[in-house]
Amino acid sequence: MQVKNVILAADHAGCPLKEAIRKWLIEHGIQVHNYGTNDPNIPVDYPDKAAKLAEGIERGEALFGILVCGSGIGMSIAVNRYDFIRGALVWTPELATLARQHNNANVLIFGGRFTDEAVAIECVKNFLTTPFEGGRHQVRVNKLERMPHDFEK
Repeated sequence: MQVKNVILAADHAGCPLKEAIRKWLIEHGIQVHNYGTNDPNIPVDYPDKAAKLAEGIERGEALFGILVCGSGIGMSIAVNRYDFIRGALVWTPELATLARQHNNANVLIFGGRFTDEAVAIECVKNFLTTPFEGGRHQVRVNKLERMPHDFEK
């Protein structure tokens, strides 16, 4: 799997880890759509950044995104409100691999205050190089995609 570009966004608490990830992505030839924030001293609201990332994916700017906030929980809740997003909050490289293999996640989420930079980079590597296995997992992903619409009946 060759990922060419990624959308990246963070709130003020996630800014330092986002910047480390951004630099690593660029060093490895991946185009970054940086939706900020770029200053950890100016508070921004995580739902706004999650929405911008989701809009970028919907427009086709990139197939994958990475979000960072203080705990990762807020970004996870916010971005997963979009039915075309499967965001995974991870804290180990193994979870990043499983998020792609089993869940076909398209957004990787970190808690900037709780994730070591080296661990985050390993997670990003795994996430961006692991294909979705499909098969029995596709059935489950299909159910996830139908869930919001099942309640409209």
